[in-house]
Amino acid sequence: MEWPAKIQCFYSKLLLLLGQCDLCGNSTDKYPLLCSACLAELPLFKQEVVQNDLLNWPAINRALPNITFDQLFCLSPYLPPFSHWLVDFKYHGRFELANIFADLLIEQWQKSHLFSTTSNIDLVLSVPLHINKWQQRGYNQAHLIAKRFAKKLHLPYQASALKRIKKNSSQVGQTGAQRRKNLANTFELNSALTKNLKQVILIDDVVTTGSTANEISKLLKKSGVENVILVTVCLTLPSI
Repeated sequence: MEWPAKIQCFYSKLLLLLGQCDLCGNSTDKYPLLCSACLAELPLFKQEVVQNDLLNWPAINRALPNITFDQLFCLSPYLPPFSHWLVDFKYHGRFELANIFADLLIEQWQKSHLFSTTSNIDLVLSVPLHINKWQQRGYNQAHLIAKRFAKKLHLPYQASALKRIKKNSSQVGQTGAQRRKNLANTFELNSALTKNLKQVILIDDVVTTGSTANEISKLLKKSGVENVILVTVCLTLPSI
């Protein structure tokens, strides 16, 4: 039997206070809500196999046609426990999960020796929510991940550089073509965006067709950005 969302959220926060793993209940050490045993079992992508870029995986490249971003760095396929965590994070207000996502992304980033290239990163951005959805939900999940990611890697972050000006219908269940049509003219750049940007990291929680990142990447490249690295927690795997 599934617990109501509010009870589940309360239970998860109690585990955090008690220093217990969200998955098995054992004591945590390196990460809040995650013990070493469960950490070792997470379905993380092996970054070394794809040279730190999932676009080097032919099946992913075929599944993301006409992309305009240049690199895809992703933590995990959209599988448990990440798929469950992301639902809790996005819809049930489990803000503490943002820290786990950001810290795991940072650890993989550093293991992949990408930390040595951060001196070349001009700015970190996050995919924005429309103001109506932000008011309804109360927070932007991509912003919470990006804020910690940038802070811990000592990278500049502009939370308001991107604006979502079009309220789109839900993209759940839509094809790539439908998503691209739905997202046309959805975003705009803030006039206060830092000038002369060359390399930008764009952070989102989940990538399915890449349509959202594509639209933002087009805007960034029109403004002079040369390289857009999409960093995301999960990727919906294509049918292979």
